[in-house]
Amino acid sequence: MSTKIDYTSPGAQFAFDVNTNPAFKKDANNYFNLLSVNQLNTLQNISLLDIFLSKGNVIEPHYHQNASELVYCISGAAEVSLLNPFTMQYLRYLVTPGQVVNIPQGWWHYEIATQDNTHLLAIFDANVPDVIYGSDILRLTPTNVFAYTYCLDEAALKTTLAPIKNTVVLGPPRDCSYNPVQGASAANPSANQGFVQQQAVNPNQVMPQQKYGHHHRAPQF
Repeated sequence: MSTKIDYTSPGAQFAFDVNTNPAFKKDANNYFNLLSVNQLNTLQNISLLDIFLSKGNVIEPHYHQNASELVYCISGAAEVSLLNPFTMQYLRYLVTPGQVVNIPQGWWHYEIATQDNTHLLAIFDANVPDVIYGSDILRLTPTNVFAYTYCLDEAALKTTLAPIKNTVVLGPPRDCSYNPVQGASAANPSANQGFVQQQAVNPNQVMPQQKYGHHHRAPQF
């Protein structure tokens, strides 16, 4: 929401070093920095995340309940995937430098790096982007609700979801035995080889339909 800014005020801020405001860091190669109105008080209806990823790292499935997002690739390459709630189609785009993907407000989406040294810029039409992460939907919704709603084995579901104890944000965890780039676990290295490469597509090409759910959580930024 726009607010009146006094540009003559001695406290008006017109410049900021985004490198000084890390929002989340998994390791030295996988992190993102945030710029919002909380860092630069003259911003109006805009904010951004400066994202750095190595191959196979994922900004987990999530949605922004208060903002649309424009993902711009600066270097490297990434798969940007989103669920169109109007057509119920899951769209996957492979972006390389200079290419963008627009994610409307409230749409379920994720980004996964398909090359090392991937650098993305995510721009939002809100002063501060709110976010709801898939890991929180999974870990905070009572398992008996999922089990009853979808006719699942609750004990098996609890075992499956037990490792998700915190918000993931940037996955997979460093101690994970599953290889997200090759699509295979350490115990079965031949299964689903090259998942990312096979599923990533050029802009404007639609991939087969998949379905995902929605929930709510408090803002994180």
